[in-house]
Amino acid sequence: MAAERQTTIARKVSCAGVGVHSGARARLTILPAPVNSGVRFVRVDVPAGTGEIQAHAECVSDTQLGTTLSNAHGVSVAVVEHLLAAIAGLGLDNLLIEIDGPEVPIMDGSSSVFYELMMMAGRKTQGAPRRRIRILEPIEVRDGPKHAVLSPSDHDVLTLRARIEYDDAHIGVQQMAMRLAPGMFARDLAFARTYGFARDVEMLRSMGLARGGSLENAVVIGEDGIMNPEGLRSEDEFVRHKMLDAVGDLMLAGAPIAGNYDAVQPGHGLNNRLVRALLASPSAWCWEEAGTSAVLEDVRAAV
Repeated sequence: MAAERQTTIARKVSCAGVGVHSGARARLTILPAPVNSGVRFVRVDVPAGTGEIQAHAECVSDTQLGTTLSNAHGVSVAVVEHLLAAIAGLGLDNLLIEIDGPEVPIMDGSSSVFYELMMMAGRKTQGAPRRRIRILEPIEVRDGPKHAVLSPSDHDVLTLRARIEYDDAHIGVQQMAMRLAPGMFARDLAFARTYGFARDVEMLRSMGLARGGSLENAVVIGEDGIMNPEGLRSEDEFVRHKMLDAVGDLMLAGAPIAGNYDAVQPGHGLNNRLVRALLASPSAWCWEEAGTSAVLEDVRAAV
């Protein structure tokens, strides 16, 4: 089987909108990037030379109601997970993302707009081989009743299983499993919106959060049920969004993962701890050339 090649987009695309937490409007432009550069954000509204931030787990500085990336200059970009999930779902490797504000626009609360934008841009195959992370040993993190595990798989893509449990009857217990094969993200996850409870809105806004949140960009659960006039996009939209978040957070490992992800009550903090634990465990994974079964190098040789 021929080795897979790295990919980027064929032309730049842009969108604009408000941040769900900051309420600040930002314009975001996604551009092609060279091989082996990965995904990088650049804040274009800060002094030159201070705005670049690598999309990597080690750059995560906050996981409260979203994943925030920061650099050594203290420059950050918040709520990156929905955009990163779309990038992972499309199988893109190298992108430069310019943004003129502190937070990725929330758009409709899902990954759909980002996915469709990059589909419109087209995919460009590049000259270098694509690598993936092959899970060799289980890695687990726990936080009370919450836990997440990465474990070995016979498949060459990520298989996800997640379960959420809420006392609220409008969500209850939901669980889902899926394999992140080509096309599956678009079909099963991209449309799932972020969500929250109406009872928490004032508290969140007093904390400087949810200032841009609305029924246009989030599913809101009130005492009497779903407040959005259009209702849910699927009965289990809540767990689907948690899996969408996980796809984005796991992309911060730095390459696609071949393995199983199993989680109960997952969240951004748990996902980031899991990726960091994986990268800190050299015996638990290896580099592998995508499209083949040939291991390129043991991580111990790469560190």
